[in-house]
Amino acid sequence: MTNPERYPFITIDPVLGEAGFRPRLPLTLTDQKRSLQISGIIDTGGMMNVLPYLVAVQ
Repeated sequence: MTNPERYPFITIDPVLGEAGFRPRLPLTLTDQKRSLQISGIIDTGGMMNVLPYLVAVQ
C-alpha cells in the first residue's frame, strides 16, 4: 500500500463499550444537483470472531 489512509473509529452504541466502536468512512452521495454527506461503516473483516460450537464447548 503506497498511500494508506486512516479513518476514525466512532462509537455506534456506548452501552457496548469497545464492541460499539466501528471505523467510519465519510461519503458524499450526489444525484444531479442534490448531495448528502453521510458516513459508512468500513468492513475491516475483524468485526467478529466466530467459533464452531464444539470448539467453544471444549
